[in-house]
Amino acid sequence: MNLIQDPWLPFRMRDGLEQVLPMNAICDPNVVDFALPRADFQGAAYQFSIGILQTTFAPEDKYHWHDLYEQVPKVGVLQKAFDKAAHAFKTTGDGPLFMQDINALDSAKSTTVSGLLIEAPGANGLKLNTDHFIKRGIGEVMSLEMAFIALFTLQANAPSGGVGHRTGLRGGGPLTTLVLPQKTDASLWQKLWLNVINKDHWRYEEPDLHSAAVFPWLEETKTSEKKGSEIYASDVHPLHMYWAMPRRIRLEIEDGESVCQISGKITTQTVSFYRAQNYGGNYTGTWAHPLTPYKWNPKKPEEERLSAKGQPGGVTYKIWDALTLTSDSCGQQCAQVVSNFYSLCEGFSDVQSEVPRLWVFGYDMDNMKARGWYSVSLPLFSVSPEQQEGALYQVKDLQSLASNSLWQCRTQIKTAWFDKPGDTKGDMSFVDLEFWQRTEPAFYLAVQQVIQSAAQDDHYLTAQQAGLWLKALRNNVTDLFDEYALSEFGSGRSMVKRIKARQALTGWLYGGKDIKKFISDYNIEKLEEAV
Repeated sequence: MNLIQDPWLPFRMRDGLEQVLPMNAICDPNVVDFALPRADFQGAAYQFSIGILQTTFAPEDKYHWHDLYEQVPKVGVLQKAFDKAAHAFKTTGDGPLFMQDINALDSAKSTTVSGLLIEAPGANGLKLNTDHFIKRGIGEVMSLEMAFIALFTLQANAPSGGVGHRTGLRGGGPLTTLVLPQKTDASLWQKLWLNVINKDHWRYEEPDLHSAAVFPWLEETKTSEKKGSEIYASDVHPLHMYWAMPRRIRLEIEDGESVCQISGKITTQTVSFYRAQNYGGNYTGTWAHPLTPYKWNPKKPEEERLSAKGQPGGVTYKIWDALTLTSDSCGQQCAQVVSNFYSLCEGFSDVQSEVPRLWVFGYDMDNMKARGWYSVSLPLFSVSPEQQEGALYQVKDLQSLASNSLWQCRTQIKTAWFDKPGDTKGDMSFVDLEFWQRTEPAFYLAVQQVIQSAAQDDHYLTAQQAGLWLKALRNNVTDLFDEYALSEFGSGRSMVKRIKARQALTGWLYGGKDIKKFISDYNIEKLEEAV
């Protein structure tokens, strides 16, 4: 099987049916999405396809990009481009095999193929019987197709895996951000093509598709047992970032009919085991993966830049700016596909009118343990690079006031509940989640107004607009407190304590230092009139 020539990925058609088709089906207008059985595989299929397009079919400039956005290429034209890299996407037979070590790794011990799944319990978890919520035995038999999408998912997201088992090029569990059309029934081609960067925006030398500088599995692995074997961005071609291979793995493929435990479908080739050798590619230093945002210390710009990672609490608007806006002074950079979208909006009104969304997904990793998988859709506004700096500071003002309001709300709820709230430990994340969800519409309305003001070279919200944001925070914080702290009657003593906590919260909401500063900064003199 060849991953860019033969049918292997399931696609969702416009009529709702699923079909297994070759990769060139992405240009079929009747194909609207992939149809993978796992959320992380679905995200991996997008990254895989975008990587192929960027590697073999990148447009020369934004005009060429726009032509192909409006007029989808013919299947034959696309396949001809894919065929240039077909030698790197073989899964069976002789020679280099896709994302596998070029050596057979015969001396390595075989392990069950479920180990390719990032959330699967490790050997220590199985030994100590701690796999309570994530059960052992998942995916112990995979079809060839599911084994290779699992392999790609692991190589792209690889967390730390013990001594010498390297993390991915973006670090373990990176967030991926993709630009998608607002309409969910848009063709898959439109969804993918919005994330292909034209060569004028991202300039690099023409790649040698037979070189390990692009596809690392084409040659001997650069192992990392000793210092000095690190792989830096300057050592490889920029397209290598789509195909980085931190793990040394060889799948053990068997012929014979069986049922794939991932897809539930009958298959004639299966993978139950694989061999892994540690000390694979050790990616080090600053990278700028096109699908991931980065942050750094603006006071120390020479230090390594870190990719955005999934964190407990999920992806909320408190990090929206870091996912969508770039600022050297703030030490943040949105993904290149997002900055590329902004540049396209400046030239093409039809692209700007799409009012797209930002799909953010990735694992929340605690070292080797997956705590969760996040997949959310956030608004994405058209904002030029010149406007971003001014808009960013106002967005951070909104986020800062929200974070401070949440802290006050959480603190006073604990004060109402406990005699010694400062000594009380426990998970209060349910309050956080409610707060971010309830205030989200008001936040994005305010951000939209910020972006519109920035486009007119007016870097300030009006007093009325800022007052509406403040009112939304006050109302939601008060409602949350009342629901959690005043929802039941207790003793007279406990009710007095609750009322005092509410008075303290109200006092901050109408006279706290942060509130006063926000009112002063945005000229909100009479809130009743402003709102």
